[in-house]
Amino acid sequence: MNLDLKGKTAVVCGSTDGIGKATARELANYGASIILIARNEAKLKDTLELLSVKDGQKHHYLVADFDDPSALKETLENASKKITSVEILVNNSGGPAGGKAIDANLDEYRLAFNRHLICNQILAQAFVPLMKKSGYGRIVNIISTSVKAPLPGLGVSNTIRGAVANWSKTLANELGGFGITVNNVLPGATQTLRLESIIKNKASKLGKLEIDIEKEMLAEIPANRFASPEETAAAIMFLVSPSAGYINGINLPVDGGRLASL
Repeated sequence: MNLDLKGKTAVVCGSTDGIGKATARELANYGASIILIARNEAKLKDTLELLSVKDGQKHHYLVADFDDPSALKETLENASKKITSVEILVNNSGGPAGGKAIDANLDEYRLAFNRHLICNQILAQAFVPLMKKSGYGRIVNIISTSVKAPLPGLGVSNTIRGAVANWSKTLANELGGFGITVNNVLPGATQTLRLESIIKNKASKLGKLEIDIEKEMLAEIPANRFASPEETAAAIMFLVSPSAGYINGINLPVDGGRLASL
């Protein structure tokens, strides 16, 4: 199996915490040069120090806040002269706040749409030309199992993640002929700050202990445990590798078997 990423450059978004950070480290371990993107420069610098350079890689970072798509576009345009090749793009950003869809105000939907779909589009438009030039491209969007089964209490997230999934499938059809694949990874409950926030908010709203909410969530997972970010990063690593060149336009759950359907 060819998992070698030496000589390739990967842009990893939301790469200072959780799944994004684990993915950046995993891709660097297999030889990729990494361009980290996140909004906290101090954390970007800390993450940069963790990335392997055993294959002579050169890693960089860009500071961008995905709540401001115009600023992200400007950042990419300013960096375009320095970025001469990108073969891999991992789209990842923090999820919307919890709550029922009917109770969400319009700004919540606009913010989530901008953060996830619009920023993904900006990033794809920036880097797909470089992928076409190299004849190799991998785009992986980290979204949610909610695209297969909406999750209670995550109304805005369910809605926007579904939009990203269909955007991804459309791109897969459009770009497949250029040697570019576009796939989605659907994490289940993963040990991240996002999961901690969901458990805390749910416990507060229901008047329950956080440990009890955690037990209820674990009871829905056949594996009877939460995922580590590294396990999701391993799935992403395979999808961006040369060996995954004929896998295109799919939703890959990494959820310990929690989804009730295929």
